[in-house]
Amino acid sequence: MDAQSRGRADDIDPADQWVLNPHTGNYELRLDQSAGESPVAARTATAEDSGRRGDARTGAPREGREGSGRRGTNSPEVPGQRSRRSSRSGGRGAEATATAGRRKRKAPKARKKALMWTGGVTAFLVVSTAVGAYILYEKLNGNIDAIDIGDQGNKDVFSDGPMNILIIGTDKRTGKGNEGYGDKGSEGHADTTILFHVSEDRTNATAMSIPRDLMTEIPECETKGSDGTSTTIPGTPNERFNTSLGQSGRNPGCTMKTVENITGVKPDHFMMVDFNAVKELTTAVGGVEVCMAKPVDDPKSHLKLPEGKSEVQGEMALALLRTRHSFGNESDLDRIKVQQQFLASMIREMKSSDTLTNPKKLYTLADAATNALTVDTGIGDAKKLMTLAQEIGKVDTKNITFLTMPVIDNPAEPKPITVVVDPVKGEQLFAMLRSDTSLTEVKQKEKAAKGKQAALLRGPKAAPADVRVDVLNGGEISGAAGATVTWLQNQQGVLKSTNKANAPEQIKKTTLAYAPNQADQARALAEMMGLPAAAMKQGTADAEGLETMVLTLGADFKGAGIPITGPAKMPDDVEKSSADKAVCAK
Repeated sequence: MDAQSRGRADDIDPADQWVLNPHTGNYELRLDQSAGESPVAARTATAEDSGRRGDARTGAPREGREGSGRRGTNSPEVPGQRSRRSSRSGGRGAEATATAGRRKRKAPKARKKALMWTGGVTAFLVVSTAVGAYILYEKLNGNIDAIDIGDQGNKDVFSDGPMNILIIGTDKRTGKGNEGYGDKGSEGHADTTILFHVSEDRTNATAMSIPRDLMTEIPECETKGSDGTSTTIPGTPNERFNTSLGQSGRNPGCTMKTVENITGVKPDHFMMVDFNAVKELTTAVGGVEVCMAKPVDDPKSHLKLPEGKSEVQGEMALALLRTRHSFGNESDLDRIKVQQQFLASMIREMKSSDTLTNPKKLYTLADAATNALTVDTGIGDAKKLMTLAQEIGKVDTKNITFLTMPVIDNPAEPKPITVVVDPVKGEQLFAMLRSDTSLTEVKQKEKAAKGKQAALLRGPKAAPADVRVDVLNGGEISGAAGATVTWLQNQQGVLKSTNKANAPEQIKKTTLAYAPNQADQARALAEMMGLPAAAMKQGTADAEGLETMVLTLGADFKGAGIPITGPAKMPDDVEKSSADKAVCAK
C-alpha cells in the first residue's frame, strides 16, 4: 500500500488492525486506530512525536495531530499504552518513551507475515467448515437408497395434517454374516411392519404393528423399474400380509397400498431396513437397553440374555428381534410385543441427551441411518430425511403409543395358524387413526370441546323424519352417495334424503353444510354418520322453505354405516404401551 492511500479508511490493511498486547502475548483487534498510522505507532507514539514525523505526502508538520491524540482522555486505558497519557506535555520523557516503544516493536514485515498467516488459517477454517458441511451432506446423501413408488405416498416431505410413515423390516439377508439366517434366498418380505401415525398437531403418535401372518387381500399395484418402465402386478385375495413385499416383484409401494386397503389410512412415506441395518443402527447408538422377565437361551436365534436389564447391539439385537421361541406362546404376536419394547427403548436412546449433545455420536448415527435405510423418493435425500426426523421428534415419548392391529384367529382354518382383522375392534382403531384421535393422555377431543367448532355438535337434535339432506360423493368409493342414501332411508329413517351423485370435485374430508335454523337437523345427522366437529359447516343465513342441507362425502368416508370418526378411546382389553416406559419381555 503506498503512502497516498493510507489516509483513506476504506484502504486500511485488515492486518494492521490487529495489535500485539505485551501483557498477554496475544494479538487483539483494535478498530479505533488512526487511518494514517500503523497500529504499533499509534500505540507508542506521543503527541510530540506524532507532530515531528510530518505528513507523509507533503513533509509538513501535521497540525492538529497532537489534539487528535487527546482522544485517549475519554477512552479506556489499553494495556501497554499508559505512557500515552504522560506524553501529552510533549517533554523529553515522552520522546524517550516513544523511542523505547519503537525499539520494542517488531519489524512491520514480520508482523504482517504473522497476521496474514493467522488470517489465512481463520479463513481456511471457515471455508473448511462450509466445505466439510457440503462433503458431509454429499456423503450422507450418497448413502441413501430410494425407490420410486409411483402414485403411492406423498411427493413432499410432509403436508398439513396428520402424517403416516410405514416402517418395514424385511427378512432379506444382506450384509456379511447374514447368509446363514433361515431362508437365505428370500427376496425380502414384510417381516415386521409398523404404521406410524403422527397427529396433525404433533402432540402424539400411534405405532400400530401389522402381523406378518395376517390374511388379507393384496391389491393390484404398479412398480417402476430402474429404466423407468412400469409393471402392473395383479392383486391376489386371501394372502399373507408379508407377501405384499418381495413376492411377484412387489415393492414397498405395494405394501403401502395393501395397508391403505386394510385400514383406510394412506401412508405418506415408507422406511425400510433389513437384517444388516438392524445391526448397524443399534451399534451406532451405542446399544439399546432391554429387560427380560426371565433368562433367555434360544439356540435357534442364538439369543442369550440374563434376567433383568441388558444392553444389546449388532448381532445380539438382531437375534432378539428375530426370536419366536423365547416369549409368550412362541407366536408372531408375542414377538411383536418384544419388537415394540425394543423400538420404544431405541427411541428413548435416540432422544436422550447423551445422543443429542454428542456430535460424534450424532454423526455416527446419521451415517448409519442413511446407509441402512431404503426410502421412497419423496424423502430420498439427507435434507428431507432430516426435516422429517425433526418433525417426528416434536412428539414426546410419553405420547407415543405402541399396539398391535386387533386380530382374531382365522376362522377358515381348522387349526388356526394365521389371523384376520377383528371386525369390531380393528375398525374402531382404523377409524381413530383416520380421524386423528389420540390413544394417549393427550385429550384432543376434550381440548377441542372448548372451541366454538365442537359446540356445534351440542344441543337438541331433530327427529330422523324431519332431517332433509342432499348427499354428494366427493370421495373415492364409486356409488357412495347412493349407498348412503339407501342406508339413511332404510336403517335410520331419514326419508327426506336424496342422492345427488358426484360432487364437482373430490375432497379429503367429509363436510355437512347447513343453515343456522337447520342446526338440530345437522346434529342429528352428525350423530348418525359419526361426523367430527370439523365436518360441520354452518352458514350465516337461515334456510327458507324446504331447503336441504348438503352432505359431501370425502376420502375419509369408508362405507355406509361406518362412522367417519372413531370412538373417543380404544376398548380397555386392547393391549398397548407408551414409548417412555421400559417393560420387561415375558
